[in-house]
Amino acid sequence: MEQTVGIASAGGKISVALVEGDRLISPVDVYSESGDYSERDDLFSMPMESVVAMVAEMVRTLRREHQVEPAAAGMCFPGIIRNGIVEESPNLKQAKGANLCRMLTEALASRGLTTRVSVCNDADAAATGIAAQRGQMENLIRVWTLGQGVGFGRYPHYPGPCEVGHTVVTLDPKETYCGCGGRGHLEGIVGHRAMRLRFLDLEPEEIFANARQGDARCAEFELLWHRALAAGTAGSVHLDGPGKFFIAGPSARFVQVNLLNQYLQEMVAMSPLQGSVFEVVPGLEELAIVGAAVNAAAVQH
Repeated sequence: MEQTVGIASAGGKISVALVEGDRLISPVDVYSESGDYSERDDLFSMPMESVVAMVAEMVRTLRREHQVEPAAAGMCFPGIIRNGIVEESPNLKQAKGANLCRMLTEALASRGLTTRVSVCNDADAAATGIAAQRGQMENLIRVWTLGQGVGFGRYPHYPGPCEVGHTVVTLDPKETYCGCGGRGHLEGIVGHRAMRLRFLDLEPEEIFANARQGDARCAEFELLWHRALAAGTAGSVHLDGPGKFFIAGPSARFVQVNLLNQYLQEMVAMSPLQGSVFEVVPGLEELAIVGAAVNAAAVQH
């Protein structure tokens, strides 16, 4: 079976590992191991040329340490990705317009690796990883990735931008916290960056902890947070039908599944569209790495 390299850029860090089939066969090499978003600003401001060079070095190190010639390298990246080009990435603005596939191909070639390269959206990679690891490659897989921003991954991949994290979930003109600059967006409520902007005196984990302790301001936001995520899910249900929705990422720990189910049931009234369920899944990093590698392996020579 072919061995491929999976490269994940999610949550402000770069992770690389060897993949065979649907599993990791090497330890994950991580650029930044900090758990605090505030300490990852270097990656969010790093020029794309530097990001690509760093990734290429990590792949070369992986190849040397494990004495392999990977058949392909798949990278996932946040934003609208088409034909290997980052058309938009609101939380990594320096990436806009970068031909990431060509840049990485050239960077690897300059280091003696002539492997084929593919690039996809990071949430889509997570959906592929779930499909591969659960043996559900024939099923529709949908996953919310909750972190600095909000991603919505779909497998099989949808040809459009699929930026469901930027779905409008409120008409309140004061809701301007989304990184893309749009008003009323889901990410402007649920995203880590948006929560920090909204509560300048609190970190997201403090918001939800205070809500459990009875703080009225935080408790009100906790309900808004779940209602917004339910609204985004309802949009997908009305487009693609009911089913299972996976939730992954650093902020998945804040999810109360029962509350999310309640709000979704209030928003989806037609009986043929009812019956969706949520499942919080751990290991977003591994899912994204595996999914990126599986996508790369599927690319024709």
